[in-house]
Amino acid sequence: MLTKLKQYAFISVIFICCSFQGAAAEDQASATNDTATNDTATNDTATNDRAAISVELRHRTADPTATYLVKWRAENWDPAASALIICDMWDAHHCYGATQRVKELAPQINNLTEYLRRRGVMIIHAPSSCMAAYEGHPARKRAKEAAPAESLPSDIDDSCNQVPAELAGQYPIDQADGGCDDDPRTQQKWRESLQAQGKKPGAPWTRQIDTIRIDAADAISDRGSEIWNVLHQGGIRNVLMVGVHTNMCVLARPFGLRQLAKNGFNVALVRDLTDTMYNPHQWPFVSHFTGTDRIVEHIEKYVCPTMESSQILGGTPFRFRNDHRTVVAIVVSENEYQTSRTLPEFAESHLGHDFAIRTTLNHDMKHVSIDGLAEVLQGADLLLLSVWRRALPAAQLSALRAHIDAGKSVVGVRTSSHAFVLRDSVQTPPGLATWPDFDRAVLGAHYVGHHGNKSEDGGPRTLVRAVSSEPLHPILTGLPLEELIVPSWLYKVQPLADTAVPVMVARVEGRLPEEPIAWTNMPPSGSRVFYTSLGHPQEFADEHFQRLLLNGIYWAAGRPVPGLFDPTGE
Repeated sequence: MLTKLKQYAFISVIFICCSFQGAAAEDQASATNDTATNDTATNDTATNDRAAISVELRHRTADPTATYLVKWRAENWDPAASALIICDMWDAHHCYGATQRVKELAPQINNLTEYLRRRGVMIIHAPSSCMAAYEGHPARKRAKEAAPAESLPSDIDDSCNQVPAELAGQYPIDQADGGCDDDPRTQQKWRESLQAQGKKPGAPWTRQIDTIRIDAADAISDRGSEIWNVLHQGGIRNVLMVGVHTNMCVLARPFGLRQLAKNGFNVALVRDLTDTMYNPHQWPFVSHFTGTDRIVEHIEKYVCPTMESSQILGGTPFRFRNDHRTVVAIVVSENEYQTSRTLPEFAESHLGHDFAIRTTLNHDMKHVSIDGLAEVLQGADLLLLSVWRRALPAAQLSALRAHIDAGKSVVGVRTSSHAFVLRDSVQTPPGLATWPDFDRAVLGAHYVGHHGNKSEDGGPRTLVRAVSSEPLHPILTGLPLEELIVPSWLYKVQPLADTAVPVMVARVEGRLPEEPIAWTNMPPSGSRVFYTSLGHPQEFADEHFQRLLLNGIYWAAGRPVPGLFDPTGE
């Protein structure tokens, strides 16, 4: 296992102000509300609930032992001191795909808008370059006539294409082509359709999509200074932002995330109610929706935290109907094998086309908690686990059991065979619980220790080989059948459950017997389980281990195992 996978060079990124970006509905005849001329405020103040709005904000912090640690912060927002800004949800867009996604997104944004308005949150509609459509509208007058703030940032009417913190990282997608994901034929037909409607194909937007109702008590503006005045006049400290496009307008507009964050507002992106301009045929060659996820991660690292609309509205987060990715929850809590670094890097390199990744990384080895465990498992299809000897709070253990009891998939790496059992000499802390038979009940193994053959310390080597069968197990696709050398010392895991099927076995050089090192299991819950006792950091740098783990993830997800590595997904 010595050859590395082909590496793909990063493409330099141009930060683009979205002077021509946005999206909206294709057919306004299907819109449920026509509100541009609605001068009557809704009369629902009697039902307003002025109680605090609870939000769970997610951000990422740099860590020397991990890619980035994912953190959650609970806050209670005073509705009277909070606002929602709706960015560039236009009635049409030059990109057909963007137009369709905004049409799909708009009803959920309207649901959130109506709810927050009833709670007393200020609503600001910001469809850039469309102010002429709202001349005379009470909401437009409110923005224009807001009392000037005592001090305005000197650049508040300018786009902001970068904040200093972003210099610490690399921009995660190549958007230099403008980001439209239409194929040429679709793009041409859409241009012809726009021309037939009398619209400019390059800039067809004229107003905000009518699906999102505008109330006379709201504000309408696309100017940073006007929105700044509205916020300050209303005593607003907290701002949620929804709309499109995340990597361009939402970030860069004068009223966008960068300007608000750098000027002291407590701002958060509602990450499920947004969309990017990203073409999957550009670097990093991931799905369109993974492109959005990469931008969200970038925002959480360098600009501001994010949250999901379901925290406020209940139910599940919004998801585009064409987003067919398998949702993978990566849960890491171990400090020996560096999987807080290697697993996220592996996911970024190999899972961007067919999988949506949620990650929580934890380095506190005091058996207290795995922060974010329940959050990333909610709605996940597959759990990718790398944990060493943890006791968990009851709620977290319940979330873990619920995932498995629902028949959802599990992939375990290395120390996950003893993930939720403490050493005999360690007493379970008060208020926490363990799952001692997780290895038997879920993984289908019986972990009792390891052979201690640390080759890096001069011990005998571990030799692995594929289990030959007819037909060959799909997890072995693309892997050599001859014996190979790996750096991991060998775990003792026998006997396997009757429901377990070994796909690779290993031996300590000069010793017998062999031990399984990779297998599938089908526990009574119906979960598809793959486990490998490999996972040394040197193995993550090896193409054969990467291939084994990738195949195991695809198999556990019920997806066809890919024949070849192809970063474009073609």
